[in-house]
Amino acid sequence: MSELPAPIPEANTHCPYCALQCATQLHGDLDVGVKVRPRDFPVNRGRLCQKGWTATEVLHTADRLTRPLVRGPAGRLRETSWETALDTVARGLRGIRAQHGPDAVAVFGGGGLTNEKAYLLGKFARLALGTSQIDYNGRFCMSSAAAAGNAAFGLDRGLPFPVTDLRGAQTVLLAGANIAETMPPLMQHLDQARLIVMDPRRTATARRAALHLQPTPGTDLALALGLLHVAVAEGLVDQDYVHERTHGFDSAARRALAWWPERVEEVTGVPASAQRRAVRMLAEADSTYVLTGRGVEQHSNGTDTVAGFVNLALALGLPGRPSSGYGCLTGQGNGQGGREHGQKADQLPGYRSLTDPAARAHVAQVWGVAPDELPGPGRSAYELLDALGGEHGPRALLVFGSNPAVSAPHTSHVTERLASLDLLVVADFVPSETARMADVVLPVTQWAEEEGTLTNLEGRVLRRRSLLPPPPEVHSDLQVLHDLAVRLGEPAGRYPTEPREVFEELRAASRGGRADYSGISYERLDAGESLHWPCPDTATTPHPGTPRLFLDRFAHPDGRARFADVDHRGPAEEISSAYPLYATTGRVLTHYQSGAQTRRVAELNEAVPEPFLEVHPDTAARCGLAECGLAVVVSARGSMTARVRLDATMRLDTVFVPFHFPAAGRANLFTHPALDPRSGMPEFKVCAVRIAPYQE
Repeated sequence: MSELPAPIPEANTHCPYCALQCATQLHGDLDVGVKVRPRDFPVNRGRLCQKGWTATEVLHTADRLTRPLVRGPAGRLRETSWETALDTVARGLRGIRAQHGPDAVAVFGGGGLTNEKAYLLGKFARLALGTSQIDYNGRFCMSSAAAAGNAAFGLDRGLPFPVTDLRGAQTVLLAGANIAETMPPLMQHLDQARLIVMDPRRTATARRAALHLQPTPGTDLALALGLLHVAVAEGLVDQDYVHERTHGFDSAARRALAWWPERVEEVTGVPASAQRRAVRMLAEADSTYVLTGRGVEQHSNGTDTVAGFVNLALALGLPGRPSSGYGCLTGQGNGQGGREHGQKADQLPGYRSLTDPAARAHVAQVWGVAPDELPGPGRSAYELLDALGGEHGPRALLVFGSNPAVSAPHTSHVTERLASLDLLVVADFVPSETARMADVVLPVTQWAEEEGTLTNLEGRVLRRRSLLPPPPEVHSDLQVLHDLAVRLGEPAGRYPTEPREVFEELRAASRGGRADYSGISYERLDAGESLHWPCPDTATTPHPGTPRLFLDRFAHPDGRARFADVDHRGPAEEISSAYPLYATTGRVLTHYQSGAQTRRVAELNEAVPEPFLEVHPDTAARCGLAECGLAVVVSARGSMTARVRLDATMRLDTVFVPFHFPAAGRANLFTHPALDPRSGMPEFKVCAVRIAPYQE
């Protein structure tokens, strides 16, 4: 009698892409292939986007990194053993530190790393390397909203309420968010709401809106001030809420009074009538939400701009009210957890400040070191990349989970800085554009090969579960950090390699912090509990987590939210006769971030195989461009090449390019590196360009 076939392995996990973190079930193995199907889960309710459905294709991409690589004397990367690769890295790091000091070594992390990886990476940088020079690509994603949220509410959590609360919304303002393309399963939660979409482009989301506000790029804060003006002038402010739950309204209102709708129309191009209609729609609904995205955050005044929309939400009495609120739509898969546990230049685990003596003492005690052994804050992401190889900048860089050769602004300059390093080390599972520049490439596990936790956009802590064993010569990021730390003289026990053990330490390090995970455990998550932070460890009944924040008080000591006294200023670069058009960048449905994963999926790459330039037909005609022809987009910093797409809904003064593509198709060849002074966010969303037909 023949034996029954072995059961096909299954694993309940989550999508590897955006911060919605849709629930999935993987089934299959290396022999039969791995398939994915959605699970019924609150955020996705049994749905996936095109990226989620095809996510398993990356698991067996033909150019998967499976052996360590070291650049040889001839300048080519060649396979080697782990011993040789790690010894090479450790020897290089020791030499650079000995000659130039600990800050000559830097670390660049990613918003897609699990909580465990982000935590151990920050610990490794500050203890094993002794460097202050650590930041991550989340600085390019959520930093402006985080700074504004902390200032307004005393705490930064993308959505301070569950996604499912949006299903009862009557009116929702989406400011700079195109979720129909970037987070498609989220749209089902907004089916019943009247949408007000603020975007310079008529995006897929804007086409579903009851009202589309189409401002000139770089004028979002002027529009926010105008909306607050309308609320004040028409008596739509919730005076009781403002009096009982906030501070600073009078100064914010005085600023807004200078921005009457007709003046705002002159600056932004948004009709005064549309401004008034938008505020009335928000104020008259019983359930109202204001949600911001990258479109209003990725500016050199991004923190102030987000604060302008927070001011509007506070004036209408939305945050901390059942069935209403303000929230930010976090982008990267672990964009929330990734910034909470120590890979950001100014933070320690638990969302603690690196300059707070009590925070330093707590984390140092958990780590078994003296507080004065912890370095101070370092440079923010672009400042760090800009300083590489300079006289007082880092001489070595370790990159985990990021591809700055494509994703950083002014990438021609950033790639020059990367090339100037004495040592560039990249840990990745595909040969990204940054990995191809490296002196040492370390192959690490993919999402379906590893355990861990992530925190989605609503502060819900989720379990990532493995289905497949990694290839024989592939190590986990935790193992890599452990092995390097030991080679640098650290105690082996200080750097656990098992995710569960790392998470237990993370719980202790976060205890009492703003992002308190101490009451969360693998056991509770594996039992199916839904746990949103803060979730402190309690002596009696386990804490249930906090799905809804601010219902009774905000996180400032006095329990009140703060209005921000902000005023509009233009972008770092205005249009001119030499550069007469505004350029803005963003994502498309089928690709994600720098495209290092999605460009390796045949279905996704066939849908959008190359960069494109979206431009109004009249603008294209004036510049000599034709549909499907090649165009060059030129700014004062550089140029890129893209295929022309004519779109009659575009503003005549604005062009759009997606940022997912490499080489000459990098949109960030022309973007502006001007930084928000509070968040360190670069100005990705607006710069001055000219366009012309491409010439060989």
